[in-house]
Amino acid sequence: MVAMLSEVTYFEETGYENTDETLKIAKSHAEKARIRSVVVASTTGFTAQKAAEVFKGFSLIVVTHVTGSREPDVQQFPSDLREKLEAERVKVLTAAHAFGGVDRLVSSGSVGRIIIDTLRMFCEGMKVAVEITAMAADAGFVRTDEDVVSIAGTGKGADTAIVIKPAISRRLFNMRIKKILAKPI
Repeated sequence: MVAMLSEVTYFEETGYENTDETLKIAKSHAEKARIRSVVVASTTGFTAQKAAEVFKGFSLIVVTHVTGSREPDVQQFPSDLREKLEAERVKVLTAAHAFGGVDRLVSSGSVGRIIIDTLRMFCEGMKVAVEITAMAADAGFVRTDEDVVSIAGTGKGADTAIVIKPAISRRLFNMRIKKILAKPI
């Protein structure tokens, strides 16, 4: 049996102030592990812009909130930023949240809530990182046979980074969280 030692960065607080460090940690690990795909959650574009600078040369997928998430018919992610990122070959995905339908995985209906709340026991960013990875897999933006780095946050900015083997949302239980790179306490 081989044991592996892995370093995890723990942030004392959540928020914007962790974004640069989270992206740096994620990039360093992706380079060492030769991971080429990175999935990043971004609501307003703050994290997306920073990730686009850091992850040049990677396959970067930015996952936004759905239109109307906070206010009917309003998309929080700026359309001009979306166009700029897409011109830089960044994929920007706006889709229904994968965990919106996770209750249908098992007939009892409460399983989805259990999954969501279990992931939130780690932190909000863990729930989002898993969810956006499933969304990217659903869209065909990441392969399910290659590890990706997934980055998310708790409210604003990025404070969570993981290495994950993707799965489509219908096969969520095939997903594997392989490493936690950073998260808030």
